[in-house]
Amino acid sequence: MNVPLHNNIMIDTYMTPFDHPEFAGHEQVVLITDEASGLKAIIAVHNTNRGPGLGGCRMWNYASANDALTDVLRLSKGMTYKNALADLALGGGKSVIIANPRTDKTPELLRAFGKHINRLAGTYITAEDVGISSDDMEIIGSETKYALGTDATGFGDPSPYTALGTYVGIKAAANHKFGSYDLSGLTVSLKGLGHVGYEVARQLHEAGARLIVSDIYEPAVKRAIEELGATSVSPDEAHLVEADIFAPCALGGGLNPDTIPQLKAAVVAGAANNQLETPEDGEALMKRGILYAPDYAINAGGVISVALGEPGASDTIVRRKTLAISDTLTQIFERAEAENRPTNIIADEVAEERFRRHDTPA
Repeated sequence: MNVPLHNNIMIDTYMTPFDHPEFAGHEQVVLITDEASGLKAIIAVHNTNRGPGLGGCRMWNYASANDALTDVLRLSKGMTYKNALADLALGGGKSVIIANPRTDKTPELLRAFGKHINRLAGTYITAEDVGISSDDMEIIGSETKYALGTDATGFGDPSPYTALGTYVGIKAAANHKFGSYDLSGLTVSLKGLGHVGYEVARQLHEAGARLIVSDIYEPAVKRAIEELGATSVSPDEAHLVEADIFAPCALGGGLNPDTIPQLKAAVVAGAANNQLETPEDGEALMKRGILYAPDYAINAGGVISVALGEPGASDTIVRRKTLAISDTLTQIFERAEAENRPTNIIADEVAEERFRRHDTPA
């Protein structure tokens, strides 16, 4: 039996988070609504051994409420691993608002979301993610102190740091695979030209890489063609083109049994979260000789800036820790090669060693 949750959104009335295949011992899953503003959202806190669960809020027009639940469960678990691998005194959490960010977003809805965050009393700390801008975070932050990445709490928009970490991570992957950090002459197929994706594309262009870009938002593609000299393909073709590096910078789940055999790139390194549909897909990449940069390792720059940024302060520490993503990935690549095991499994083990023994950084 299905019942409507939000416009055309339906949810299985017998489904609970405990029954969901992506439930991974989450500490808390909260369904929130606000009739006046139309807010429908889910907050998931995966693990707080190292500190409060920090993770961004994603606003997306999900096809179903179960899709939204799948996303928030996967993303919140990923934040536990990301924050541990980045050696932050934080656990993992995430939230999703089920709505179209281009047509349904209102100040009232965002303020209602902030009030619900406040009710969790710091168990979950929110920040910016897909569909939520730095201006939106300012509105959310007006209702709760548990919103980071605003001008009042840090450096504002974290996406430049996510892009910086992704860029140096791509260079580290290129060095491991091709023997040089130099990207000039390499072809990169970059899927997703949002705040992070476009900034990654810009840095790759400046480094001399040839760009093939794709995005569902045509104006972003046109801009990349005009400003960065890129060529374009449809998002469905991004993984099919001949390229040295495939950089997924949109939504997750794009690396799976259907797409991995079709990949023509030697490296996968991009900013998207949850790129692997299942952990086994990391082994499939390894068997094909494709070097994979684990997503939560390469895209940690944003959460580093959110966690460590202080209003009016220098970003020296944040930049130093973000640039160190290159070293972290190199260590993962080398260990994976030495042990002949997938890079995603190595990254998971390093992160688990930290949060499962209740470790906190010095």
